[in-house]
Amino acid sequence: MIIRSLVFQDKPKILYLLQQRGVFNNDEIKVAMELLDVYLNNPERQDYYIFCAADNGDGVAGYICFGPNPMTEGCYDLYWIAVDQNSGRKGIGEKLLAYMEKFVIKNKGRCIYLDTSSTPAYAPARLFYKKHGFKTVSILKDFYRVGDHKMILMKKVA
Repeated sequence: MIIRSLVFQDKPKILYLLQQRGVFNNDEIKVAMELLDVYLNNPERQDYYIFCAADNGDGVAGYICFGPNPMTEGCYDLYWIAVDQNSGRKGIGEKLLAYMEKFVIKNKGRCIYLDTSSTPAYAPARLFYKKHGFKTVSILKDFYRVGDHKMILMKKVA
């Protein structure tokens, strides 16, 4: 398994990966695909970094999308991390997260933020983040919809 930059051929595989998870709604998937397009069609931009966990062929087992938070010094946002459900529980998510953390540290970053939902469907993701050192720093009640709070998590990396 290698971690490499996103290429055009990865796009349909990532779409399938997001759809198969059964967690993301159509609007969320649409936004994820838009970020892939921004990254692929504007290589000079540095808003987003997208990396894939891939086998030696063209298979994509997971991906991560993150970038610097504008108007901050050293803060990054983790936008997306997803692993193919057939590849789950094999450490791929951990490898992607570690890759991002090394990237952030190398680029003088000091912390990583992420937003997630409070719904039961996102409980495994919240456990994953907490297992890897992220702490809840804010909860915005009824943010996404009534009963679905926005949870903001943060990890200091430097």
